[in-house]
Amino acid sequence: MIQEELGRMKKILITLLILLGGQICLADSPAEKLSLNEAVELAVKNNIDFQTNKLDTEIAKNNIKTANRLQNPDFDVFYNFGSAGKGNPQLFGLTETIEIAKRGARKKLAKANYELAKENLKYYEFDLKMDVREAYVNLVASKSILKSLQDQQKLLQELLTIAKKRYQAGASPEMDVIQAEIALNQMTTQVNTAKVNVKSAMFEFNKVINSKDKSYIKFDSADELFKDNFIDLATPKPTTQMPDFDSIAEDSVKNRFDIKIAKHQIDIAEKNLKVVARQRIPDIEIQGGYGYQTKGMSDDGRFKSGAYAGASLVNIPLLYAYRPEIKNAKLEVEKAELNYISTQNKALKDLNSAYEKFVTAQMNLNYYNDKLLKNSEEMIRVSKRSYEVGKSNLTTLIVMEQSYKSIIVGYTYALAEYYNSWIDFLREVNQEELKSDYETI
Repeated sequence: MIQEELGRMKKILITLLILLGGQICLADSPAEKLSLNEAVELAVKNNIDFQTNKLDTEIAKNNIKTANRLQNPDFDVFYNFGSAGKGNPQLFGLTETIEIAKRGARKKLAKANYELAKENLKYYEFDLKMDVREAYVNLVASKSILKSLQDQQKLLQELLTIAKKRYQAGASPEMDVIQAEIALNQMTTQVNTAKVNVKSAMFEFNKVINSKDKSYIKFDSADELFKDNFIDLATPKPTTQMPDFDSIAEDSVKNRFDIKIAKHQIDIAEKNLKVVARQRIPDIEIQGGYGYQTKGMSDDGRFKSGAYAGASLVNIPLLYAYRPEIKNAKLEVEKAELNYISTQNKALKDLNSAYEKFVTAQMNLNYYNDKLLKNSEEMIRVSKRSYEVGKSNLTTLIVMEQSYKSIIVGYTYALAEYYNSWIDFLREVNQEELKSDYETI
């Protein structure tokens, strides 16, 4: 009995180990590395919200056919029984309601809604591409910062080794070893935090790319470190002279999706007003069919038959003239016009803010390139050699190393800000790359 129980527990344990092993293998499986363009293509293909917007566009297109439909006729039968049928014909035929000046207005409204749906789809696709770019840059930035900190961790480990050797040789005090250990421990903490930031950035990258599957990390960026430029991102060099704001603003007003959408909304409101106003126009109801009287029903005792036709006006606005509906439709036009003006004003404000943000990021990055990075690596190399030969103390070296670390990490942040501010700027001009009248920036 005990043996059976032990055997069963053994089987359960083995099964659990297999399952855990599978999960570990899954978690440790390398993520597929994508270039920026590949990431954008995958996001457009897989993003659920984008696919939903595509379906909305198809629905709006089908609504044009719905708005243009003719009403189905009614089939009427009148059969008189007994004495009630004496002298009255038996009738059967069709009744068709013909709308006057309404179907065309509905069709134009449906077409306007379709144009709006297409513009919304373009806007969402553009915004999705910008989201992918931003997530990609943030991922590469977090990985770059992690590598910079790991390089500094390696350097501090080397300094600790040197301090121990010098202490053992009696060339430096034990305090140098303690200082080196403290600095290394502090850096290790920063490295661990940076690793968490990388995982978080990868999660956000996967979320925007493949919203169908968020259970585990599947995709990674192809770029490990920042280069002088992302080729796929088409970012201008930091030294590029930007066009003046007024020329950019003028082109932006023409190209922005939100302004185009606001204009479409005015068109929709105006066409909806026509649809509502034309409800006051009476419709024509046409009737036609066949009728007959049997010998027993006719006054002269003969079988009689023949066709009949007639017409009538229906929905005559005598008791209700749709005044509240028309008033509301007019108010919707005014509302759409005010929203158009507000959208333009907000667009110029947001564009100006993005423009200034990018110019500032450009200046900061140039400052790092021109002033801070040139001599920092040589400074660390010389200081390290100076300590090794006993010409300087460890405290000075650690301070200089920390300054160097701050410069490198600060540069990475400045570079990330430069790329992100460029993406924000492209969002505001609603272009995937900034185009002037003469060249692509």
